[in-house]
Amino acid sequence: MSRWLALASFFLGAGLLIFGAVGVRPFGDPPRAEMDAYFNRYSQPEVAANNAVTAIVFDYRGYDTLGEATVLFTAVSGVALILRRLRK
Repeated sequence: MSRWLALASFFLGAGLLIFGAVGVRPFGDPPRAEMDAYFNRYSQPEVAANNAVTAIVFDYRGYDTLGEATVLFTAVSGVALILRRLRK
């Protein structure tokens, strides 16, 4: 029973990966050129950042960046705690 479940899970996961890979755009073909133009045009007046990448990461996507930093901090803390226990 568990072997069939493992095989079914494998084929389901492989099918989902193949289905997702079929819809990937070719490299260098941006899906939203108008969004790029918006950020390039308005990042300096709206955010007062000279670098558009800095404006996007720290102002337009600030909460997303904060969430990523929280996940990274939690992962590092967990690994440090596990390794600390193993050393004792």
